[in-house]
Amino acid sequence: MEFLTIIFIIMAAVMIIVTTVVISNMYTAPKLYNREYDLERQPLISVLIPARNEENHISKALNSLLTQTYKNIEIIILDDGSTDSTVIVTEWFTKRYENVRLIKGLDLPAHWLGKNWACHQLSKEANGELLLFMDADVQLSNFAIASAVNTYQKRNVSMLSCFPTQIIDNFGAWLVIPLMNWMLLTFLPLNKVYTSPKKSYVAASGQFILIDKEIYNKVGGHEAVQDKVVEDMELARLMKRRAKKIITVLGNDAIYCEMYSGFANSVIGFSKNFFPGFKVSPFQFSLILFFILLFFFVPIFLSIINFLFLWIVLTIAFNRMVVAIISRQNLFYNVLLHPLQMIAVLVTGIYSMYVNLKRKTEWKGRKIQ
Repeated sequence: MEFLTIIFIIMAAVMIIVTTVVISNMYTAPKLYNREYDLERQPLISVLIPARNEENHISKALNSLLTQTYKNIEIIILDDGSTDSTVIVTEWFTKRYENVRLIKGLDLPAHWLGKNWACHQLSKEANGELLLFMDADVQLSNFAIASAVNTYQKRNVSMLSCFPTQIIDNFGAWLVIPLMNWMLLTFLPLNKVYTSPKKSYVAASGQFILIDKEIYNKVGGHEAVQDKVVEDMELARLMKRRAKKIITVLGNDAIYCEMYSGFANSVIGFSKNFFPGFKVSPFQFSLILFFILLFFFVPIFLSIINFLFLWIVLTIAFNRMVVAIISRQNLFYNVLLHPLQMIAVLVTGIYSMYVNLKRKTEWKGRKIQ
């Protein structure tokens, strides 16, 4: 049997597995919907927002919170040493709305990372039965919190995490940001996070985490993951280790996020979590990058010399379209830019290994390692 034929068979087998996961996610991945719900209970929710230099985002986040149909909320923002107009913008809201509070973050103690320390302080100020940790660049549709609470109650979970629908506004960001949902929905049957007790089925996004306050405190909260770069994943793993039920959902038309603008910012932003998120050795992570390039980039060139590989390329394109549909992203961009995005995976992966191993990871002017 020819060498290329063997390679084709191996790649085809991988594509069958990947396509099965993608199709499964299309029909079973939990989603939030921006529509009205008849809730069993409406407990007080403390919306906790760590904010460091978020003058371009914080007003959008607060406006979206203040127009929620779910009214039993308090909103607490922690200023984490901002050097821009974040405090001024936030104070405009605190003067006009009784349920909005701004607190000043304390100095960062040893062995703590910035966001983890901010979330820990916020949790101590919260009065709610449920805690909603939300990033300042997240925007909610009117029924978003009601939708999250409905899923939380109906699924009987202790923690709900959401991957928001990403707002992508420029070419550089298109090369990187779609990769998050592509990797999530291509390699993980998302519903397994909820249905399986196995710790290997874990995914979480710190952009939106709804969690029972009592259980959060019992498992140790952010104090238990104080020095972890990928604190959202570690918190989810901690919940599973304690046999607590968790669910990870997609934001769909309910929750959105405007993460990064431009290629450089996107690479730097994702590099914080990309390598440490896998919890593997540099050699194993390098193998993962090699696997991605071999099966999702190399077939494009092999299809030029052997027609068989065109089927692999078409399968990749099909999977990209399905993931784009699930993620509410532009199908045309994700298919057309796929080769460049695979190069971006390599660039981001190598950079992530470098800054994490050298302990040079920085974000918003502060070292996070």
